[in-house]
Amino acid sequence: MLTVYGLKNCDTCRKALRWLDDHGIAHRFHDLRADGIALADIRRFAKAAGWETLLNKAGTTWRGLPKGKTAQVGEAEALKLMAEHPALIKRPVFEHGKGDVVVGFRDPQKAALQALAEAGSR
Repeated sequence: MLTVYGLKNCDTCRKALRWLDDHGIAHRFHDLRADGIALADIRRFAKAAGWETLLNKAGTTWRGLPKGKTAQVGEAEALKLMAEHPALIKRPVFEHGKGDVVVGFRDPQKAALQALAEAGSR
């Protein structure tokens, strides 16, 4: 089954959930704020997709952090920040099983999700 990690108030996450429903792709939603997220999960996502891909630098949470925390951030600091501030995780994150991870929701990610769904139905 596909797990969708995101925020319930995120427009992109809502669009992704509707798209999954419309395409008959079974999924469950994990709210990063309400349900929390373990550092081990963030590490797993980062290993699969790259920590730079996973870190959301475009949002208000990133802009609200002190410059000392954001200047020249490396992987270890980024993972710790994402654990402390789940809104720093780029959304949505899709995980199929415990290894296939897709981050974001544009056409390439949609194609990857369809491929995962097709592979899982075989």
